[in-house]
Amino acid sequence: MTEDQHLETDFARNANGTVIEVENLHKDYGDIAAVDGITFSVNPGETYGLLGPNGAGKTTTMRLLSGLSPATSGSIAVAGIDVIKDNRAVRELMGVVTQHDGLDGGLTVFQNLFLYGFLAGLSRARAKERAHEVLEFFSLRDRSKANVYELSGGMKRRLAIARSMMTSPKVIVMDEPTTGLDPQSRNRVWEEMAVLKDSGVTILLSTHYMEEATILCDRLSIMDHGKILDEGTPDQMIERHAPKEVAQLRVVPAALRSVREYLTGRNISYREVGALVSVTGANGDRPDLSGLEGVEGVRTSYRAGNLEDVFLAITGRELRDG
Repeated sequence: MTEDQHLETDFARNANGTVIEVENLHKDYGDIAAVDGITFSVNPGETYGLLGPNGAGKTTTMRLLSGLSPATSGSIAVAGIDVIKDNRAVRELMGVVTQHDGLDGGLTVFQNLFLYGFLAGLSRARAKERAHEVLEFFSLRDRSKANVYELSGGMKRRLAIARSMMTSPKVIVMDEPTTGLDPQSRNRVWEEMAVLKDSGVTILLSTHYMEEATILCDRLSIMDHGKILDEGTPDQMIERHAPKEVAQLRVVPAALRSVREYLTGRNISYREVGALVSVTGANGDRPDLSGLEGVEGVRTSYRAGNLEDVFLAITGRELRDG
């Protein structure tokens, strides 16, 4: 058996029942409800996303699931383990990737992996063997002797994900896995997450990137103010809530007043993001912008509705808003 096959065998799990069950979960900080009665479940081998802006309660939910923070009320089960009663046991079967990678900058890539595995309970021999397997699996072998402080932000993120696999977890929880990365590094992380999914790992991730949720998630929940507002596949969410088509007007400052007057006068819904004006028609159909044709300083293009539009339709504000 090759190292990759050995690793994939370690990652595989049986496909019976749900892996994560969360019911009526609450987390209060004084009078503030950071998590306000959420319920969801995740199936084996599924990538499930919590999509929402900063402050929506995603990170708190991740900490509760990982056994790193006590719940105020409700229940959490991961692979049959009651997380609230036995948070130590759940940490033994779960890999966790936090927003802050927590890597030791004074150690090499290999040493970070080896030490993590050893402290997690692997023998010295198994920690060494496993570190080599993980390095191979994530294409990091050529950087094994590099010090962490020498790595780019994208490489550190990849190493943090690789480290979470040292104990062959059945479930990985990833909190904002690509925040702060450049597009190339983000795509690389996405590729590696797809490999993990193919090898049978169940992934729960939080994100405020619409594109990330669309690409990676089999199903997702939209969160805001500690609540889950709706749940489904990305396509289901878009079909339920997003307009069929959105017009995008790129408008020079001199023409912006005329564009506003035209849209307002015809009761056409729009929103402004810098020099871009997004316009939706009644019932999600293409809006009538014939009166703006030929107006100097206005360029019109069209796109399909997306998760950003879903969030706006449900909450009345944009996903990127805090």
